Amino acid sequence: MFTGVIEELGSVAGMQRGANSARLEVLAGKVLEDVKLGDSIAVNGVCLTVAAFDRHSFTADVMAETLARSTLKEIKPGERVNLERALRLADRLGGHLVQGHVDGIGRIIDEKSVDIARLVRISAEAEVLKYVVAKGSIAIDGISLTVAELFEDSFSVSLIPHTAGLTTLGFKRPGDQVNLESDIIGRYVERLLGAGKSGADGERNRVNLQFLAEHGFA
Repeated sequence: MFTGVIEELGSVAGMQRGANSARLEVLAGKVLEDVKLGDSIAVNGVCLTVAAFDRHSFTADVMAETLARSTLKEIKPGERVNLERALRLADRLGGHLVQGHVDGIGRIIDEKSVDIARLVRISAEAEVLKYVVAKGSIAIDGISLTVAELFEDSFSVSLIPHTAGLTTLGFKRPGDQVNLESDIIGRYVERLLGAGKSGADGERNRVNLQFLAEHGFA
């Protein structure tokens, strides 16, 4: 589990591609301070397991499903990436709960400066957008951000100078792709609202908005 607060920008040292997998080597500094084999590090929002490391880099295996669902399939040596170590229970949760499980790929379709902020609009598939709400949280390349505005086929986020300066979104431009992970709370709520089971009387019991309202939860 991660927070979406990026610790540092690393860079891709190499990508060895197999038939249905790849081995990624990333140059880093801060995230290597207490690294151990088997540790989880989010790379552009993708949770990867450290398979090997030295003083300057770590290596992780990337499976076929991860390549299919994320921008890691297009990554190239020299490319900068957002890095974050897994959350420790004693840490402050500065962003939101991020799993490192990418839901889909978005594309930057517009960006503009508004005073000191940078407003970025990102298109996404319907399967991702259904979990996106205005003023809610979303992870973009592993960065915890607040949705500024929601549209039918896209959404926008506002970057403060600190975020733009310390993450990959600071130098990405319209046409570039990004990894998207929706807020896990939305997925659980959807599951609960659709869950149900048959009671002894054969009627189907559901947790839905009417049920929540009747019991004082909505």
